[in-house]
Amino acid sequence: MSAPIRLVLDTNVVVDMLHFSDPRTQLLRAAIDRGRALCFTDTQCLAELARVTGYPEFGLDAGGRQSLMNRYLDFVSICDPGGEENYGLPRCRDTDDQKFLTLGVRCGANLLITRDKLLLKLARHRHRPPPYAILTAEAACGH
Repeated sequence: MSAPIRLVLDTNVVVDMLHFSDPRTQLLRAAIDRGRALCFTDTQCLAELARVTGYPEFGLDAGGRQSLMNRYLDFVSICDPGGEENYGLPRCRDTDDQKFLTLGVRCGANLLITRDKLLLKLARHRHRPPPYAILTAEAACGH
């Protein structure tokens, strides 16, 4: 058996997977559940998830938010920085998304899974492409 693929899931993908049970994320979830994929996050990304799940459009009360966080923490590994990080990554125009790029390098990710157009655009950066693929959930399942 080959080593599990190492993933970073952006906040929207986590919400799609755990709150909406979006069919486009279910093959990823199955790979995670079977140990074929390992997911990584950090304190900064977890804080964003906690904040976003509080938005009224998700209709989650405090218990629902905590349940979603607990289900995520059941399969994700925390990979916080151990010091200064200067990886020479391309800069995302949305500075809130830079943390996912940095986390990907820190945890040795093979893939960053997102539906964010600015992150997907960085996958094609000519001068400084990230050292891992950036794909949608649909594309990752065929990857």
